Amino acid sequence: MTGTQTNSGKISFQGELGAYSHQACREMYPDMEPLPCRTFEAAIEAVRSGAADLGMIAVENSTYGRVADVHQLLPESGLGIVGEHFVRVHINLLAVPGAQISDVREAMSHTVLLGQCRDFLSEHGIATLIGADTAGSARAVAEAGKPALAALASELAGEIYGLDVIARHIEDAQNNTTRFLVMAPEGVMPESVGRPMMTSFLFRVRNIPAALYKVMGGFATNGVNMTKLESYMIDGSFTATQFFAEVDGHPDDPAVARALEELEYFTSSLKILGVYPKSRFRTET
Repeated sequence: MTGTQTNSGKISFQGELGAYSHQACREMYPDMEPLPCRTFEAAIEAVRSGAADLGMIAVENSTYGRVADVHQLLPESGLGIVGEHFVRVHINLLAVPGAQISDVREAMSHTVLLGQCRDFLSEHGIATLIGADTAGSARAVAEAGKPALAALASELAGEIYGLDVIARHIEDAQNNTTRFLVMAPEGVMPESVGRPMMTSFLFRVRNIPAALYKVMGGFATNGVNMTKLESYMIDGSFTATQFFAEVDGHPDDPAVARALEELEYFTSSLKILGVYPKSRFRTET
């Protein structure tokens, strides 16, 4: 299985129907049945238990950085990365049918989205009301049925809960994007044929001088582009550090193979989490 195939079955995500994670599922796997989960742990467990065939897991946002919980969960999840997807976070003002912007007195959403629409809300004199999440706020607005109460959420949420989009793309920043990883019970390593690939892996450096520097040197001298390198403490220890890294290429590519071979010499452990097609979003933007 790769992240580019059209699959039947179920795909889990954290959030309610209409969340941006649900939008990611629909965009990448329109034929799969979405399975909303309350937490990231539950979304991962759904894949691990077989309740879902794939999981769409948010890992980082261009404005707010990495999703810390997820990066702690992925290494021990027992799942593999088979794809990636990027969602441009467009925020919309949703209200009950027939309502106008002039009717709206309060807008409900997750606190993060409320903070991303300050200019629009201030311009129209709309007060903020904190909701548990974006899709849940849309559902609450639909249930309230009051023209004075609107939600900030995706157009998909409006479609699901029967709300009208009365103002579209009202976010202050025009480049807010969330990256998702597609997880499967077993990460199958596809052949590198004709499409740019990504490799994600974990490693721990050996306790020798300049080990991390020497690890990085192997990728530099072999001309392999490392797109991500993040460190994590292990079990709360300041002396045990694990690194999550991503590089352009497939482990079978000669340059990547040489770099990984050098990496193993300076590390105490190495685990490849996934090899998958690079999203076209990376080159299109």
